[in-house]
Amino acid sequence: MAVATPRSPLAPSHFPDLPEIPGVRFAAAEAGVKYQNRLDVMLAVLDPGSAVAGVFTTSATRSANVLDCQAKLGGDSSAGAAILVNSGNSNAFTGRAGEGSVAAICRAVSAETAIPAERVFTASTGVIGERLPHDRITAKVAELASTLSGDNAEKAAQAIMTTDTFPKGATAQVSLPGGAVKIAGFAKGSGMIAPDMATMLVYIFTDARVDQADLQSMLALLNARTFNCITVDSDTSTSDSLMIGATGASGVEVTAGTSEFVAALEGVMTDLAHQVVRDGEGATKFVTVNVTGATSDVDARKHALSIANSPLVKTALAGEDPNWGRIVMAIGKSGATADRDLLSIRFGEVLVAEKGWVAETYREEDGAREMQKPEISISVDIGLGLGACTVWTCDLTHGYISINADYRS
Repeated sequence: MAVATPRSPLAPSHFPDLPEIPGVRFAAAEAGVKYQNRLDVMLAVLDPGSAVAGVFTTSATRSANVLDCQAKLGGDSSAGAAILVNSGNSNAFTGRAGEGSVAAICRAVSAETAIPAERVFTASTGVIGERLPHDRITAKVAELASTLSGDNAEKAAQAIMTTDTFPKGATAQVSLPGGAVKIAGFAKGSGMIAPDMATMLVYIFTDARVDQADLQSMLALLNARTFNCITVDSDTSTSDSLMIGATGASGVEVTAGTSEFVAALEGVMTDLAHQVVRDGEGATKFVTVNVTGATSDVDARKHALSIANSPLVKTALAGEDPNWGRIVMAIGKSGATADRDLLSIRFGEVLVAEKGWVAETYREEDGAREMQKPEISISVDIGLGLGACTVWTCDLTHGYISINADYRS
């Protein structure tokens, strides 16, 4: 029996009012994949002509669903597309049985929607190493197909949750010379979150008309600046998938060079990425790590992730301890170039350390006040060049241990 986890203190006040995206419909159902009496499977169906793009985990042990989706990207869009996602079981490390489950689900969706199985994309999230009871899912496909509606996005977001304490959604509208286009998406993710493509499951939809190649290049570019810049626990899932569907229903043409659209899409992706961190298992602090002055952006990223992933840094944040020595430690072990005597560190606007030593103006009580805030900024200037990177993380509390120690029970 699953034990309900209290809603994250960092959660937004409510799920956003996502607009209907013409050309895509959603449904959700209770299939009992792992638990009873909860939504655990969702279906999205996109109209003919919809372009679909995606990025997926680079894990060497990625699931059968991920491998199947990767193989199908770039196919014929004339027949539309469908996306089916279940929670409760990741269908990962299940051998040929996992491949059979994917095939069975795709056949069932195809039979009920008239969309070719080659255009049915699936994802599974939950426990690794247990066979997926796909018959429970296929038994619900007819119900899902018969209840598809453009205003069911929130239910779809709820159906893909595992240890999440709230469903995550974001939206934007942008006015272009050819007219207005809408973007809306939802995500799941709370633990096993580390940047290595996208992280967790994310589904975004727009009524813009976008060529598949442009859509793919946009997604890959923006993913590097959003989902690949978050970390909860440094662990990369076997099932991470980020997909976007462009229905073209607005008739407004968009390319990778349409800056207003790209900016709006990046805003939606950043919002969803931040919500994942805010729902980090046991999280009580949302933390922004800014690194500047590195020898390159690559080095800046190494430094930032070393800080964000350090258990010592994260537990200090949980204890509201302004232990800046742990920041110095994380920089030193990152593998990127650094000079102890050129570093400067700030908590918020408070200068903590500079020139290899604590700043003369620093007072411990000032640092402690910054640590007491629910949103904390750690800024480090390496002092060597122009490289910069920002990543987002959370603290590490007893709650994380409790959630993961009991995850399968």
